[in-house]
Amino acid sequence: MRKTLTVLIMLALLLTPALSAFAAAGETKTISLWHIQIEPIHQALFETAKERFEAAYPGYEIDISVFQNDAYKTKIQVALAADEAPDIFSSWTGGTMVEYVNAGLLYDMSEQMAKDDYQSFFMDAAIDQATFDGKIWGVPMENVAVALLFCNKDVFAANGLEVPATVSELEAVCDALSAKEIAPFALANATKWTGSMYYMYLVDRIGGASVFEKAANRLVPDGFKDPAFTKAGETIQKWVRAGYFNEGFNGLDEDSKQARMLLYSGQAAMYLMGSWTIGSITSENPDFFDNLIIAPFPIFDGGDGDPNGVVGTVGDNFYHISADCAEPEMAFEFLKICLDEAGIAERIAAGKIPPIQDVQVEDANLQMVLDIVANASSVQLWYDQYMSPTMADLHKDTSQALFGLSMTPEEVNEAMQAAIEAQ
Repeated sequence: MRKTLTVLIMLALLLTPALSAFAAAGETKTISLWHIQIEPIHQALFETAKERFEAAYPGYEIDISVFQNDAYKTKIQVALAADEAPDIFSSWTGGTMVEYVNAGLLYDMSEQMAKDDYQSFFMDAAIDQATFDGKIWGVPMENVAVALLFCNKDVFAANGLEVPATVSELEAVCDALSAKEIAPFALANATKWTGSMYYMYLVDRIGGASVFEKAANRLVPDGFKDPAFTKAGETIQKWVRAGYFNEGFNGLDEDSKQARMLLYSGQAAMYLMGSWTIGSITSENPDFFDNLIIAPFPIFDGGDGDPNGVVGTVGDNFYHISADCAEPEMAFEFLKICLDEAGIAERIAAGKIPPIQDVQVEDANLQMVLDIVANASSVQLWYDQYMSPTMADLHKDTSQALFGLSMTPEEVNEAMQAAIEAQ
């Protein structure tokens, strides 16, 4: 009996390395992903990519977590600071990406992007946006997105109004709508970046694209005190006092669709928002497309801005790989599968314009966005993405204060200029 037990123990010892190797070979490796595409039709894009990836690579699985936009901004910063970041996560390039790179938090994708010249698959402007210090740090995957006016056709027709091409025409339309107790603009500005779109476009239309660039990069003294910033702030406050925005706008939440519901119902006539709204409408109210007019932001009468300039991004959310990711090459492979032939078709069907070369769309609204971007004299990246996180937060706070009439345009300019000089 003792001899038999000894033989069994010896066999177990001999077999342990082989069994361990077999167990290791059979282990499933998990790659975690965080994103903010909360609409069901957009969440499905990642689920189908996950299915294709896991079928192609049986030893791997993708663990997906989805978050609301504004809550996510805090959550990802906390996770990165605590060394608890997911393997893949979405972000917005610009100043935030630069800070992540300088802190050593991102994986350098340059080698993978260069392999088989994969980077040439994307629009040049998208790769430029993902590049810092000569290296590529993100995959531009989501969308070609610019801010546009989304207008309720029935409201305009019922009141004998035309979609305005100039700011003076816009103000005349707004006055006519206000007289009928219809909110000219639907705005949910608790999240602050929504109101910022009006401010950015007004600065661009009044002073031209170079005004912000010079100020944000300190290329001129007192750049944020340029008259274009003052006039933009004065115009916003003029519109607020005239009642051009729905009641309680600074307390409403964009993530909860509160502004779009006003547009759908005809309680508001216009909605200034990123062109990702096309995808939102596709998901939540596709019948509204029959009642939709999309237009560029109007020209400012006597302004120096190019009417073909746009505010937005060529890429929207970019996807980074954490520097701590144990399987960065496989994480990158998953991102490629998200943009394989099936993924591109699915994204276009969901109302997105993937930022790839020679993208073809059939939807007239998506084609309009493509045409606007193709003809754009400039694409001004959203201020809160272009600048450092500290400056971005200040911009959003002061923009909301302009709408709330709690700061004057001159006070906003002073605060922004002092902050940029303190960096």
